[in-house]
Amino acid sequence: MQRSKRLAEIVEIVRDGRLHLARDIADTLEVSVRTIYRDIDTLVASGVPIDGERGVGYLLREPVFLPPMALSLTELEALSLGMSIVQEAADAELRDAAKRVMAKVGEHASNRRQTPKSWGFGVYAFKRAQEGFRHMPLIRRAVRDGLVLRIDYCSLDERKSTRAIRPLQTEYWGRVWTCAAWCELRNDFRAFRIDRIQSCEPTGKVFQPEVGKTTEDYLKQVSDQMDRDRDRL
Repeated sequence: MQRSKRLAEIVEIVRDGRLHLARDIADTLEVSVRTIYRDIDTLVASGVPIDGERGVGYLLREPVFLPPMALSLTELEALSLGMSIVQEAADAELRDAAKRVMAKVGEHASNRRQTPKSWGFGVYAFKRAQEGFRHMPLIRRAVRDGLVLRIDYCSLDERKSTRAIRPLQTEYWGRVWTCAAWCELRNDFRAFRIDRIQSCEPTGKVFQPEVGKTTEDYLKQVSDQMDRDRDRL
């Protein structure tokens, strides 16, 4: 892989707001960790706002402007559908962002006969999911910045509990949002329905990725459980 392409790939990897270890980036790009360190130094020196340090990890905290690109009609339709879902099934902050994205797309669409309003998608989210939207901005920030949250939670069978959690990702199931997290109370992974969270606030603590407690570990646990369930059928 050419170095210029590798630098662009690194920016794409770290731009999701999560902390990425140099060894994980190196494995993805099939180069040495030392190469990644040199590339990160080059990007930082050129003005790319990458935060982090060796042995801890790296992330991109500020937006990076995309170069001009030409999108096909099908690609514009896919973008329109995605933004339509966000505008109906996400919190106010993301809804506003989706509207701004589509306004920018509309301004630069090469085919003026095709505008965001004429792409023909109707999205109608399950209203129950909206009950947890007030917590979504904080939970999304906790996922990005590694914030430990304290939540008051009411389960489906009406059992209430207070927990400290490490949010790992949010998940949309078409009807409700859940937050996959490491639960300090249960010392295990849990998925919390966000509309069942009664209150949510930062504890003032932050967490770093730990072996056995990462998003990848959670997804592997879910995958293994699905395999076991299939084997029992």
